[in-house]
Amino acid sequence: MTRKIALITGASRGLGRNAALHLAAAGVDIIGTYRSKAAEAQAVAAEIEKHGGHALMLPLEVADSASFDAFVGTVGEALRTRFGCERFDFLLNNAGIGIHTSFAETSEAQFDQLLNIQLKGPFFLTQKLLPLIAEGGRILNVSSGLTRFTLPGYAAYAAMKGAMEVLTRYQAKELGARGIGVNIIAPGAIETDFGDGLVRDNAEVNRQIASNTALGRVGLPDDIGGAIAALFSDGSRWINGQRVEASGGMFL
Repeated sequence: MTRKIALITGASRGLGRNAALHLAAAGVDIIGTYRSKAAEAQAVAAEIEKHGGHALMLPLEVADSASFDAFVGTVGEALRTRFGCERFDFLLNNAGIGIHTSFAETSEAQFDQLLNIQLKGPFFLTQKLLPLIAEGGRILNVSSGLTRFTLPGYAAYAAMKGAMEVLTRYQAKELGARGIGVNIIAPGAIETDFGDGLVRDNAEVNRQIASNTALGRVGLPDDIGGAIAALFSDGSRWINGQRVEASGGMFL
């Protein structure tokens, strides 16, 4: 049986790395991207290949949409020469950053940085990759619990994620003719280095979130990697155009 292939942006660390490992464990080959940490990315690829999978890591600056044509050309060539096919099956738009600052103090530079990475980047990268996505493939965007509940300091970040949720519905509607399903996963607070590791490293913040989560703890990367793998599984094919929150029940 032909192995499926997933392209994951930001696969060198955090939730992207975890998703890559979960998908690889389910028999999916990985094309991952990284921005600057080549050694970390290659370590992920080596771990996948150690367990019998195939992985390739490519550099990509998601904020630089002018680079996307060249990147898509590289992916197409890699599919033919490394994976022996013309298309990949799953796209996970995971790469991102977190900026914590109040609405009143958010600078235009911070806003533009978030816009380019969290909205413009995935919008046009997905558009450019459409010819390489298999008929019947699937796209998963990444949002945040912060589009449902409100915590001071995330106005610009959450606004971009809210836009991605709207975009997801339009993508699902317009790409349905090709059998491509599109959803968006909204993680709650997770113990990673995202946002300078605030949730992971600040004990008080960690306790506060745990006390406001139905399952009584802060999320772990495995919670999200497992959910992503489930949303790409055959059993989830009829889920389409949906925001799926994976937060353990934060602020219910």
